[in-house]
Amino acid sequence: MKTQSAKQTQMRRCANCRESKHKKELLRVVRTPKGNFIIDFTGKANGRGAYICKNETCAAETKKRRKLDKSFKTALPAEIYDKIIEAVAEK
Repeated sequence: MKTQSAKQTQMRRCANCRESKHKKELLRVVRTPKGNFIIDFTGKANGRGAYICKNETCAAETKKRRKLDKSFKTALPAEIYDKIIEAVAEK
């Protein structure tokens, strides 16, 4: 049996480019239990989450191809995609 000496790094996959990165390098979008969509900067909000790279090209392509609609299996409001682009630009 293997012992875990160091804390494992948490890897997540971008919903758009499908590249695996550390959780802190990605932006998390959450569908809350009430059905609302928020951008989770803490990474701890309750609900179903999907991750996007924190670069402008990946965020723009996510909006263009509506990749989060496929991840959440429902249509996201356009303002959520706009908020993602704003959040990535601010980084």
